[in-house]
Amino acid sequence: MTQGSKRLTTDALETFTGTERWYCHPLVRDVIYTAGARYVAVHGGAYWLLDEIAFAQKSVAAVAAEEFQLWKLTVQADHSAHLVCEDGNGGQVFSKAIAYTDFPLPEIRLYFTSNVILLPNEY
Repeated sequence: MTQGSKRLTTDALETFTGTERWYCHPLVRDVIYTAGARYVAVHGGAYWLLDEIAFAQKSVAAVAAEEFQLWKLTVQADHSAHLVCEDGNGGQVFSKAIAYTDFPLPEIRLYFTSNVILLPNEY
């Protein structure tokens, strides 16, 4: 999917209020994600973002130790980005600089709890 064809908008994300469909992460099989998270991946070209969250559960002890996680991706004007995981109380437990992304929104937040990646509205 090229940048011009990405159709992700914040208005569209606000329509997700719960989920009736669950998807299993293909590589981290005990992580699942909701229809809203899948929408972000499909329409934002961001399966890589779901991967980052899922892989961190297995590779970063501080992340795995948090029962509730707030993930924030902030995209800069030069297309670099910063991905941060917080503990839900403002405490940062993980961060990663991303040299380049064509993610279409300037910022997105996702939750991870009970092995599920979801949009805040779906919580």
